[in-house]
Amino acid sequence: MAHEPMTTQADVLLETFLALEIPDGIRAELIEGEIVVSPAPEGNHERNISRLIRQVLRHSAVDMDVSGHKGLSLPKMGPLPRDHVIPDVTFAPVEKDIFRDAPSWMPSDGVAMVAEVTSSRAERDRTQKRRSYARAQIPLYLLLDRELETVTLHSEPGMNDYRTVLSVVYGKALFLPEPFGFELETADLM
Repeated sequence: MAHEPMTTQADVLLETFLALEIPDGIRAELIEGEIVVSPAPEGNHERNISRLIRQVLRHSAVDMDVSGHKGLSLPKMGPLPRDHVIPDVTFAPVEKDIFRDAPSWMPSDGVAMVAEVTSSRAERDRTQKRRSYARAQIPLYLLLDRELETVTLHSEPGMNDYRTVLSVVYGKALFLPEPFGFELETADLM
């Protein structure tokens, strides 16, 4: 007699998350076992994203595809379900064409960098999302921290965190390594 696999708490949590009906403009994520619902971002948040994208598209060593608010399904932590996060910006080399026919929650294969601009829950961007991106082996995580007035680049992902962290205050340039290969000007992000 075949046994049905047991439904775990992680399975139930993931099914509940994926079944949520979220109104337009609201974002829902599943991060380290917690369902997080956030309102639409305010103007200065989006202004920072726009300024970042503009610089990346103008100055990157390779042509980049950009997606704002693309769902990523990332490796799980222990017994928890896979993380389902929505970075503010996801960058990938055009040649990889990772967004073509991608499902709503796509894997992170081919992503060169994700970026977050802090909002009302800055600590989540600083810790849980950072760890999630590292577990997924996303090469670069850029955090524009409006509260601390810093821009921080996390690189060299490990098992549960990034090994290298470089932070500058707003107004100082920050070098983005290959495939970007340029100095990000941060004065415009104030």
